[in-house]
Amino acid sequence: MATQKTPKTYKVIKHHNGRDTTFEGTMDEMIHGIFGYSLECGHSWNNKIPREPKTGAALVKALNMSADECRRYSDSYELA
Repeated sequence: MATQKTPKTYKVIKHHNGRDTTFEGTMDEMIHGIFGYSLECGHSWNNKIPREPKTGAALVKALNMSADECRRYSDSYELA
């Protein structure tokens, strides 16, 4: 009997106006749920920003690039 591999979960900290919020979920939950709009907004301004990054580091990089492109200068992201 084959066992299913559980998806890896990630924690991303969002810094906004001196407040920190931690988000936790699988890569799929992060991309299609939690940060879907931010990634889509960034991609619409700069098509070099991926809509579906593959790693945690790539997700954080895409979110920070999206914040810059969408002029949300008070937002920054990091892996926890």
